[in-house]
Amino acid sequence: LTKMAALCGRLLRCRGWFPPQQIVRHGSKAVTRHRKPMHFLRQKLLAVTQYIPPKPAVPERCIKPRKGEVQEPSGLEKLLRRDLEITFRENKMITVFQNNSITSEELRLLRHRLLKHDIRMKFFPNQILRSFLASTKYKNLLPLFVGHNIIIVSKEPKAKELMKTVRSTTQISLLGACIEGVLFSHQGVVNYSRLPGMQIIHGEIVGGLTLMTAQTCQLLQSGPMHLAALLEQYVKQQSGAATGLKETGSLEQKETLGCQGS
Repeated sequence: LTKMAALCGRLLRCRGWFPPQQIVRHGSKAVTRHRKPMHFLRQKLLAVTQYIPPKPAVPERCIKPRKGEVQEPSGLEKLLRRDLEITFRENKMITVFQNNSITSEELRLLRHRLLKHDIRMKFFPNQILRSFLASTKYKNLLPLFVGHNIIIVSKEPKAKELMKTVRSTTQISLLGACIEGVLFSHQGVVNYSRLPGMQIIHGEIVGGLTLMTAQTCQLLQSGPMHLAALLEQYVKQQSGAATGLKETGSLEQKETLGCQGS
C-alpha cells in the first residue's frame, strides 16, 4: 500500500495536479496498558493486614557471638616476645621496678653500676608482657605490670648487690621479684638480700659436717677406749689379788715352819 501511494503521488505530480491533502500512513504503535495506582483504602487495608513476625525476647546480636578478627602479631612483636622468653628462661632473678620519671642520665648511670655486678636492665611493652605471662608459670606477676616498668634481671640471684646499687636511686621503687622460681614482695626481697652469701653458707655447712664427723668418730672411739680401760683395771685387780694370795700363802708357810721348829 505504501508503494502504491508513493506511485500515485508521482503520477499526479508529473501531470501537475496536487491534491489539497496528502494522506501518509505511518506504522501503528503498540497499545500499552499502564498500571493504575492502587486505591488509597486498599493500600491502608493491605498495610493493616500485613504479617509482622514476633520479635525474640533476646536480641539476635546477643545470641550469636561476634566473630572477632584475629590479628597476627607484627614482626617487631614477635621479636620482642622471643627476647622476653629468652630473658625469663636464662635468668634466675627477675625484679620489677616502677619508673617514677627517672631522667635519662640517671638511668644510664644506674645501668652502668648494675653492669659491674652482671645485672642487666630490660624494657618491654606491657601488652607483650601480659600476653606472654598469661600462659606461663609467671602469671602471678601480672598485677605488677601497670604503667611504666623496668625489669632488672641477672643469671644468678644477686639481691644484695642489687639493693645496694638501687638504694641511692629514689626515682625507681621495687614492686616485687621472682628469684629461683619463688615470688617475693618488696619486703621479701629486702629480707632475702640480708641473708649471708653462698660462700659463707657453704663454709658453715662444711664446719657443721666436720664437727658432726668429729663427734661421731669420738663417740665410736669412746666405747672401745672405755672397755680397754675397764679390762686393764680388771687385769690389775686380778694381778693384785693373785699377788696378795701368794704373800698370804708364804706367810702361812713361814708361820707353820716356825711352829714346827719351836
